[in-house]
Amino acid sequence: MATRYVTVKKAEQETGYSKRAIETKIDRGVWVEGREYIRAPDRRILIDLEGYEKWVQHQAASKYDGVS
Repeated sequence: MATRYVTVKKAEQETGYSKRAIETKIDRGVWVEGREYIRAPDRRILIDLEGYEKWVQHQAASKYDGVS
């Protein structure tokens, strides 16, 4: 069974993005709480891997929109 929500450390391994890159995406609002990440009851940030995958797919689709 795949885990949907992972720590930033685990997300580094799964996505290839560094901790700093992940934190920057969150700080700049590129990744939105409730979409690409959530906060656990103890306020720890957990990355939503399903949300991350949708973000990647959306970025890829946007890049090629209008290109023939």
